[in-house]
Amino acid sequence: MDTTIIERWKLCICASFIGCIILVLCLNQSRNSANLSALQNPAISITSFNQFPTPSIEFSAASTLIVFRPKAVNHNEDRCNIFDGQWVYDSRARPFYEGPQCPFLSDQVSCRRNGRSDTNYEKWSWRAKGCEIPRFNATDMLERLRGKRVIIVGDSLNRNQWESLACLLYSAVPPSRAYIETRSSVYKVFRAKDYNCSVEFYWSPFLVQLDVKKENGTRVLRLDKLSSSARLWRGADIMVFNTGHWWAHQGKLRAWDLFQYRGKLVEEMEIESALDIAMKTWARWIRRKLDRNKTRVFFRSISPSHTGKQCYNETQPILDESDAASFPKSLTEIIEGTIKAMKNPVRYLNITNLSQYRRDAHPSIYSRKQEERQQRKEFHPDCSHWCLPGLPDTWNGLLYASLVFDTSGHISDS
Repeated sequence: MDTTIIERWKLCICASFIGCIILVLCLNQSRNSANLSALQNPAISITSFNQFPTPSIEFSAASTLIVFRPKAVNHNEDRCNIFDGQWVYDSRARPFYEGPQCPFLSDQVSCRRNGRSDTNYEKWSWRAKGCEIPRFNATDMLERLRGKRVIIVGDSLNRNQWESLACLLYSAVPPSRAYIETRSSVYKVFRAKDYNCSVEFYWSPFLVQLDVKKENGTRVLRLDKLSSSARLWRGADIMVFNTGHWWAHQGKLRAWDLFQYRGKLVEEMEIESALDIAMKTWARWIRRKLDRNKTRVFFRSISPSHTGKQCYNETQPILDESDAASFPKSLTEIIEGTIKAMKNPVRYLNITNLSQYRRDAHPSIYSRKQEERQQRKEFHPDCSHWCLPGLPDTWNGLLYASLVFDTSGHISDS
């Protein structure tokens, strides 16, 4: 009886071995068939993506397009830091709009209209390292803004962003169905009539109130009083704020003579202390005046300036990180610290690092028309603002991505 059992075990082992051999042969035959099919299909091309982690690739039989979707590399794979990535050049890329399609663009940012001949700065796109950023879709953005009001508040860099967003949306509607008002230097608005939505800009470089005394012209920066235009901000569904550059101005460029705090005039105060008070004034207004269930608040980080002539005749981004623009770290830390301490959720549009490499994207000498440049013997290149179409379109693309991801919890600020 023991001999019979042993014989049966030998038979089972032999059958299992033969089955494994048959299975391996079948799998190998299947793989060879798949490889042959790929080689016979001229629509499929093979590309190496070694610089990315384990990509998922989709092939289209109708074209040579390869859709690359890298897997998340964040510590938390469910969240995406869209501000951490790299610039990618594409010679075939085209901007979302052309300057002539946006007649209300200011001269200051209309580089091609002012004679800039190179267009390479328009062909760089931002790609996040750990996820895929949804491409800006003006029609979808308008749908998301249907019946809503967007305000952009801050200095001329936020005006730069407003012009970009207005052009992006204007390109998606018939001109007769859009309303634009840009004559005022302190208030601008774009309205899409069919979507009943508006995008407004309010000039407020400090976010707090700057008064000028009529009797002697003394300029007083009131650190504990928000800008007088704040009464017009209320009711907006999306708010985008910025401040920073005007706090760092010195000498003749400084916009104030005195500070006012708690009813007292102060001639000298550390800029860090003054900014800290002003940011807390802004944060208090956000907490007290806004409905957190209705209004989404964004704060755009510092837009780097390549001061002096660092952007003159530059046609390529900075490749050496040591040459990248910088801004006083102490001021940046105050802004970021205030936002992190707020109970009301504020989304931080951290565009500083990705922008500091783009010295090629400033207007430089093309912030003025050619005839005006010829009339002025000395002309300082503008290395603070940005050409349009250009870099601020990327900022607004990241704002759009934030709105797309906002309901999914898929986005991270850091």
